[in-house]
This record gives sequence, structure tokens and C-alpha cells, in this order.
Amino acid sequence: MAVPAGQQEAAAFLQKLTGGGVTETHISAVFLGPDEALKLKKAVNLGFLDFTRLEERERLVKFEHELNAPHAPGLYLGWEKLTRGAEGLRLGGEGEVVDWVLRMKRLPADAFLSERPCEPELLDPMADAVVALHASAPRREGDGDMTRALTGNREAGLSAGLPRAEVLRWAEAALALHERLKPWLAERASQGFLRRCHGDLHLGNLCLIDGRPTPFDALEFDEALATIDTGYDLAFLVMDLALRHGRGPANRVLNRYLACTGDVALLRGLPLWLSLRAFIRAHVTARSGGDPARLLAAALEWLEPAPRPVLIAIGGLPGTGKSTIGRLVAPELGPSPGAIQLRSDEIRKRLHGVPPEARLPKSAYGPGTGPRVFAELRELADVALSAGCSVVADGAYLVPHEREAIAAASPDFFGFWLEAPLDTLRARVASRAGDASDADIAVVDMLAAREPGALDWRRVDTTSDPGTVARKMLDSLPSAPP
Repeated sequence: MAVPAGQQEAAAFLQKLTGGGVTETHISAVFLGPDEALKLKKAVNLGFLDFTRLEERERLVKFEHELNAPHAPGLYLGWEKLTRGAEGLRLGGEGEVVDWVLRMKRLPADAFLSERPCEPELLDPMADAVVALHASAPRREGDGDMTRALTGNREAGLSAGLPRAEVLRWAEAALALHERLKPWLAERASQGFLRRCHGDLHLGNLCLIDGRPTPFDALEFDEALATIDTGYDLAFLVMDLALRHGRGPANRVLNRYLACTGDVALLRGLPLWLSLRAFIRAHVTARSGGDPARLLAAALEWLEPAPRPVLIAIGGLPGTGKSTIGRLVAPELGPSPGAIQLRSDEIRKRLHGVPPEARLPKSAYGPGTGPRVFAELRELADVALSAGCSVVADGAYLVPHEREAIAAASPDFFGFWLEAPLDTLRARVASRAGDASDADIAVVDMLAAREPGALDWRRVDTTSDPGTVARKMLDSLPSAPP
């Protein structure tokens, strides 16, 4: 076991006490018992952290519990001092305090999301957990400057043995992009997006508790490293999903987070944040003996200039598959993790202060509510496009002036009008559950009786498989993704 010499006796005692295996990182060892796990912080000094003093390990064990227990109820059970008495070491009791341990509930290995396959039904709850985490994160003062993080990681990459030329190329591009973003980062900080965040929000630090994705193990040893923009906190999870499971899951989590928060503006910083998260993972991987090549390549790729964004509008009656097909189209547009999907149904729910799946009363669909929703959709599309991100704008667009207005938002606009037989639409709407749309069969019939006016968007029959429809739509674009 790779613990410092001064802690080997304590480690041997904890391993014997728990009777199970041990999992380790470069800064901690976790001893696994039948029902509990005991976490010992290693007495190491790695430059960016120093756990060599007993008093500091005590402080951080207690602070780690304080940080995480509210978000992972039942997982964090408290802390204990490890003491030496007449009969040797023991947990608790009187005598010389030799160390401190964090008590946690023992979880099965498959409770950790890094150890599970990608499960589509967990993606929205995963994003919702991050939304809740950020909503309760304390705001902090500051200017959002990331120079320390960028230069510090440049040196960490060099010391970890990453290829020097690639490290310096990454650092030059990242620092140049950061310089351009500085005023915007400061503005974000003044708006309340600089918070005491999780700080280490990758799949390995999300677990299932009672079937719900739950963040744990927030960064506890450096307040500066954890005082970051909420978008940068989210970026670790999006990066991890993209590189482990591909664009689709990463795109779904990003879009769910944006649908719930409305913080589409964070897209401007996403390339820098994704790149830095991948670079951090690259040098950590190198230090642990792994192959960092793919991570380093991704870090560099996220800093490359993106192609000009496109705006795709998907219209049609309820049940034509606008959102389903939009979710398949969005990950394929532009750099990973793809385009932002703006759904009028989700925007309406957020404007009313409820989750996407909550049903709204009929009054929420009264006169004047539609224009407000559409105005918000158009504004968010402008924000995303100005950030360099492509947009899939999903709405009914039954009124000609709405189609004209969304088409005017970008010179690179493509409109698709989805169609299917009325009986098919009725059957699809009747079978829907857990969706942001409140439309029922009566709404379908009412809207189908309206005349949408002249249509110059490409008509698309959606009676076939959604994947096939999405592929045909993508192939019809002037520069279709591969």
C-alpha cells in the first residue's frame, strides 16, 4: 500500500479493522468494510496540497464531511480520531491522536457512475443533480480569472512528462483564449456564477443512492481551486461523458442543464473549460502510469477554431418527433459535444419556475404566453450563436411570423417541417410520459385544424425510424457532418 512511512501502522490497523480491500488515489486510501468505508488522507505534500500536518488532516476530514453530507445524505456518516492507548491503536477513545478518518457508507462498486455503462435514463437526473448542487452553492467574490489554473496546469503537464511541444502549444492557445474571455469571466462573476462549487465533478465522483445520481467527494483542500464558474464545474462532467461515452450523452446532459438553468451564455467559455478539464485529466493519467494521448489530443482539439455555427429550426405539430429527432441531430453539429437544443416546451416550464416534466395549467397557454416563450427562444438562440455554438430550435412554429423571425436569426439557417398522419400523431401523444410537452390529443386536433400558411421549410416525413430521419436531415445540409 502506497502510504507514507509514518502512516503505515495506521493503515495496517484500518485494513485489519475493516477486513476488506483498499482503494487508493494519490491523496487518500479508503478501507472497505462490510457496511462502512474508512477514508484516510495520506500525509503527502504534492505542492498544490499539503496533508503532512496532523492538524490539517483533521481540519480537512471534518470539512469534507461538512461539504458533502448535505448533497449525499446517508453516505457520509461522520469522522473519528485514531488514537493510541495502552492496548495500541483504536478508533475513538482517549489517548494520543495519531490520525483522523472519515466514515462513509460502503457502496457496491457498480454504484459509481464511472464503473457503469452509459444508461440513457440516468442522463437527465445526472444533470438535475448538478443543477441542484449549483443552486445551493454559495456565491463568492472575485473576477473569475483562471490564469493561476492555466499556468499551474502547464507546469504540472511538463512535470508529468507530457510531450513538451504539445504542452506549450496547449498553454499558448489556452492563455490566449482566456485573455479574450477575461472581461466576460469577470462579468459572469459579478452576476453570481462564481461560486464555491464541487470542483472535481467527474463520473467517478457521482454515485447512485436510492437510484439517483448523487455528487460526492467535492474538492476540499483548496478553496481557490473550488471557487470557480458554475460552467467550469459542469465542464468536467461534460468532458468525462464525451470522452467515455461519446457526444450523445454529453450533449444530453449539457442541454438538460441549460434547459433547467437558462444559462446558455456559459457556452462562450465551454471550449476553454472543456480543454482545461481534459488537460488536467491528461497529466493526472500520465502520473498514474496511464496513456494520456487521447486526453491531450482532446484538450488541444477543443481549442481549435470552430466552424461557423448553424441554426436549425424544427417545426410541426405535437407528436411529429421534433424533440426526439432534435436530440439526435444536435450532437452531430459542430465541435463536441455538439449543438444546443432549445425546446419551446422546456423554455415555457422554466419561465414558470417548474421542472421540464411538470404539467402546467391551461392558463400557462393563454393569449400572450406564446410570444413570450418564442421571444425567449429567439434570444437564447442569439446568445448561443454569438458564442459560436450551433443551435437546434424546436417549436411548433405554426405562425408564419415566428418562422420568419427564427429564420432571420442566422445567415446559416435551415428549417425543417416535420409531418406524419394525424392518427400517428394522436397515438404518439397519447403514449407520451415524462415529457416537457403538455399537449394531448385534443390539442393535436385543434392545432391540426389551423392553417400554418405558406411553408418554405423542407418537409420531412417522420413515420420512419427517428435515427433514419435525423440522418437524412443532416445529410441534406450543405456541409453535412461525417
